[in-house]
Amino acid sequence: MYIYLNGKVIPQEEAFISVFDHGFMYGLGVFETFRIYEEHPFLLDDHLHRLNSSLQELYIEKTFRREEGKQIIATLLKANSLTNAYVRWNVSAGNGMVGLQTERYQAPNVIVYMKPIPKTSGMVEKTGQVVTLPRNTPEGTQRLKSHHYLNNILAKREVGDDISIEGIFLTKEGFVAEGITSNIFWIKKGVLYTPSLQTGILNGITRQFVLTLATKVGLGIREGFFSQEEMESADEVFVTNSIQEIVPIKTINNSIFQGIDGTYTKKIHEEYVRYTPNLWSYKELGGI
Repeated sequence: MYIYLNGKVIPQEEAFISVFDHGFMYGLGVFETFRIYEEHPFLLDDHLHRLNSSLQELYIEKTFRREEGKQIIATLLKANSLTNAYVRWNVSAGNGMVGLQTERYQAPNVIVYMKPIPKTSGMVEKTGQVVTLPRNTPEGTQRLKSHHYLNNILAKREVGDDISIEGIFLTKEGFVAEGITSNIFWIKKGVLYTPSLQTGILNGITRQFVLTLATKVGLGIREGFFSQEEMESADEVFVTNSIQEIVPIKTINNSIFQGIDGTYTKKIHEEYVRYTPNLWSYKELGGI
């Protein structure tokens, strides 16, 4: 496959960065993952906005706009002969001396990875498993989609390699947080519940989009601190991320949910799919 590295599209085998990159040495970097649907980068504006905000927090001097993103993506799609793709947009701090740096980073390394992904053919159910490892707290004021992934990796080891299982984090206080690679939602009596950002979760782009869609399908919304028991008393449960879209959860422990047959889960998924060919931002829908 071809990737984008600091202004050039090159074969992945030719891609190298310095061992002095502080993204490698100290984990100072962030990324976004999103999907291309028939050459359209879905919710690109939202992903770049979050990326830009994270870069500012990390003192990395780089800003991306839609037109630059479109150009890079179009070039990579052509080089890889793709129309539907998985994209990881990665920015690391760039080179520095050995030791912690307080000055701003002026020359980050920008890498855009791409790989083929099949068209979606509907929702696929998963099983939820609450992991014993608690969700770690953000290292700053909010959780970034950063290179610091050990908490997720350790939780994935606990769950194992079965892709039909999504691990679910609780906070150290016992409140429902998020999935290992997802945000979590549940529905009960016409209300959509999801953990508050104050639990320390990532404010997922698909999370924000789903909250917007929920009002369109007639659901009330409650964000807050919820127990595992409250989640397991739901009628419908699903998790979301930008690659897997809407994933219904059929069971968690001994609790059984409506899964792929959930009325509101299906409605939200139908709305989601309807916008994938052309939406740049959930805010175009009068989002939250």
